[in-house]
Amino acid sequence: MSFAARQQQAQAVWQDFIQPGQLRVLIGSATCGRAAGSLEVMQAFDEELAKAGLSEAADVVEVGCLGMCHAEVLVELRGRDGRRVLYQGVEPRHVADLVQSQLVRGEIYQPLALAMMEGTDDKVPAFTDLPMINPQVRIVLRNCGFIDPTDIDHYLARGGYSGMARAFSMGPAQVIEEMKNSGLRGRGGAGFPTGVKWGFARNSVADQKYVICNADEGDPGAFMDRSVLEGDPHAVLEGLLIAGYAIGATVGYVYCRAEYPLAIERLQGAIAQMREQGFLGANILDSGFDFEIKIKKGAGAFVCGEETSLMQSIEGKRGMPLSKPPFPAVSGLFGKPTNINNVETLAAVSAIMEKGAQWYAGYGTEKSRGTKTFALAGKITRTGLVEVPMGIPLKTIIEEIGGGVLGGKPFKAVQTGGPSGGCIPAQFIDLPVDYEHLAEVGSIMGSGGMIVIDAESCMVDMARYFLTFTENESCGKCVPCRMGTQHLLRILTDITQGRGTLEQIETMRKIGDTMKNASLCGLGQTAANPVLTTLRYFEDEYLAHIEQKKCPAGACRALISFTIDPARCTGCGACKRACPVEAISGEKKQPHRINQDLCIKCGSCRQVCKFGAVLVE
Repeated sequence: MSFAARQQQAQAVWQDFIQPGQLRVLIGSATCGRAAGSLEVMQAFDEELAKAGLSEAADVVEVGCLGMCHAEVLVELRGRDGRRVLYQGVEPRHVADLVQSQLVRGEIYQPLALAMMEGTDDKVPAFTDLPMINPQVRIVLRNCGFIDPTDIDHYLARGGYSGMARAFSMGPAQVIEEMKNSGLRGRGGAGFPTGVKWGFARNSVADQKYVICNADEGDPGAFMDRSVLEGDPHAVLEGLLIAGYAIGATVGYVYCRAEYPLAIERLQGAIAQMREQGFLGANILDSGFDFEIKIKKGAGAFVCGEETSLMQSIEGKRGMPLSKPPFPAVSGLFGKPTNINNVETLAAVSAIMEKGAQWYAGYGTEKSRGTKTFALAGKITRTGLVEVPMGIPLKTIIEEIGGGVLGGKPFKAVQTGGPSGGCIPAQFIDLPVDYEHLAEVGSIMGSGGMIVIDAESCMVDMARYFLTFTENESCGKCVPCRMGTQHLLRILTDITQGRGTLEQIETMRKIGDTMKNASLCGLGQTAANPVLTTLRYFEDEYLAHIEQKKCPAGACRALISFTIDPARCTGCGACKRACPVEAISGEKKQPHRINQDLCIKCGSCRQVCKFGAVLVE
């Protein structure tokens, strides 16, 4: 069967899936949805549909992450009238009402209704009236939460593998030129031009070449790659195949951490489907190109996100970085020319090859083309996964898309680039988000983690938290990183516990500069960024910890105490009930007291008090 005929066949399947008169239940069942109970919700739908006699009439489908993780479990229902309604916070106890309301009586179940859409399912993204969705441009996430990720027909009908077919018609050299013209830069963090990188590997002469998809996502608070693999695995695999064709590789690896079982399951299923369709193996689509894909499970070492460490791990060796040169494009996996791109980069490749370089280059800025996905986490109202054009103001992401700081508290800073990124203070809230502007303020794009920090967070403690992670994840091969992370963590611990000295501030700067200039790989070169940026923008907090032995944010336990203001306390008892060690006493409607000898300074009382009566001193 020709590729065009196969697309037509898939389109027929898709049209059956989107026909307005068909009852349909779409349940967000990526890892975030499952953690919130989506599988239990799906079971409840099966049971309630059976009771209503609708089991045969309704399709129940698991889809990927729509991005609004704060609203899980998300369920989209389509009744006989064709209206599509998105419901949030769905639990098994709600399912009977949802079935009876919309699927039986044709009425919207208002208590959980979040948004409604009329018309065709071909509108992507759906529910654009939602403030979290409206400013987005979903290219990498184009199918996530929209198609059945286990059905290759859905992907084909949405233009899937058209990029592969177009690449075969163009030839490898033209494909590389197309990548260069698109302006796509590596989304794993370094931001190196993708087409240029492919060109290096293409020009290396060898009897065997490899391409690798880096899915070793290890940043705290990051879940971009996982969500794409779970919601649209074919987009990534098609991009990997195109990369292999462009550089002349016949074998591709997906290096995915074993902590992502659902992503691995979806990848395995998608690879099997590709083989069934003739998109893997010998002479794919009569192009003369042979290609196979293998999955390698990583053990969760953060350093294996660095490309030479990753290749060492695939070879069965300990994941530790190698000196460069030689670069992987010359001597990589098993000593052969190798190209490595991350999940997001490859998902963008398949879209670019389908729609063209100029289309993609129409988004973003002159030096940072296209879009970028971010995992919004931390003290933000609407946590989740978003994709926005490069150059979008930081304020738009935090306030419009994310809904502002949780609880309406003042915005203090945002950490971009994961544990190796920098803390950007509130004064840069209007900063355009692209590679150049982030670098100007001392941060990095990284793979796309974005952790929002409010006024009740201590920047010294935040730096200590990230150093705890990088110190633990350092492979120990080079002295600047191995010893630098240890010394920085020791000093930060001293400061947060009231043992800091003024001399240590300059010591941290010297250690950080040494790590940046002398470490072997990107982990060590960037590990000091949280320290250096917080010293740059929040030195007053360091001085308060050292000179006054006070934590201005009230977060460092060794430097604070909790008391209750009798003038504000109403005696409601909320703090008393929340205290895990029974350190709070007092009669109902009478001012309460905290026993300082028993208090463990956990802050639970402060969090639950609605009257601001719990003070931090």
